[in-house]
Amino acid sequence: MPELPEVETVRKTLEALVLGKKIEKVTIYWPKMVKHPVEVEQFLDALIGQSILEISRRGKFLIFYTNDFALISHLRMEGKYGVFPGDTPVENHTHAIFQFTDGTELRYKDVRKFGTYHLYKKGSEWNEPPLIGLGPEPFSEEFTLEALKQKLSKTSRKIKPALLDQKVLVGLGNIYVDEALFRAGIHPERIASTLSDEELKLLHKEIIQTLKEAVEKGGSTIRSYINSQGQIGLFQLELNVYGRNGEACKKCGSEIEKMVVGGRGTHICPVCQK
Repeated sequence: MPELPEVETVRKTLEALVLGKKIEKVTIYWPKMVKHPVEVEQFLDALIGQSILEISRRGKFLIFYTNDFALISHLRMEGKYGVFPGDTPVENHTHAIFQFTDGTELRYKDVRKFGTYHLYKKGSEWNEPPLIGLGPEPFSEEFTLEALKQKLSKTSRKIKPALLDQKVLVGLGNIYVDEALFRAGIHPERIASTLSDEELKLLHKEIIQTLKEAVEKGGSTIRSYINSQGQIGLFQLELNVYGRNGEACKKCGSEIEKMVVGGRGTHICPVCQK
C-alpha cells in the first residue's frame, strides 16, 4: 500500500498536472468505490463544472479541493493516477475518468478495485469518515515527542501494530514502520508502553527522518507502485530491512529475518533489534 511518501509524491505530481483544470464530465466504471454520497449519480453531478483548486494530503489520503467540494481519494493497495489526452485508449482496470474542458483526462486505475472516494462539502470533510479521528501528521507541530509518548504509554500492544494505527500517527505503513524501528534499534514485538524515554526520543526522530528521506527520493517502488508520471521512487535503494529477507544487514552484517507481527510481514535485524 502506498504510504505517506508515495502519496505525497503523487500529490506533488498531480498538482503540477491538473491544478486549475475544470471538470466537464466524470465517469465511474466501478460504483462501489464511491463511498459518499451513497448515490453515485449525486457524486457525478456534483463535480461537473468544478475546478481543481488545490490538492492536499492527510496521511495516506489525497484531497482534491474544488470550488465547493473536498474529494477524498484513497489509493489503497495498487491505485494509480495518470493524466492523458482525451483520445488516448483507456487501459484495462481504469475505474474512474475525470474529463477536463481542455481535452485532457485524469484517470484512476486500480487492479484490485480497493480504492475509495468520499465527496463532501468543503469544510465538513474533517468531521466525517474517513478523515475524522486520524492522528497527527509526522511533519506537523502536533507530532511532538510528548504526544507520541502519551499515545504509546497507554497501550499494551506491540510497538509495530501501535505505529500502524492511523489514530496514533497517520501515513505510516508496513515499509516505514519496519525501517524506523530498525533505525531506532527497537524490536517490533516490544510492548509499546515499555519503551524508555531515550528509546521514544530516538524513535520519534527516526520516524520523521525516515519519512523525510523517502519523500525527497519520491517514495519506494515496491511491487506495482509508480507515481503519476510513470516514474519509480528511489527510496527502495536505501531500505535497510524491508524486503531484504536473507540479505546482510548494512549495519552489522547479520542476516535479515522475516517474521509476522500483528498479522503483517515484518523484517528485522536480530542483532541490531534485540
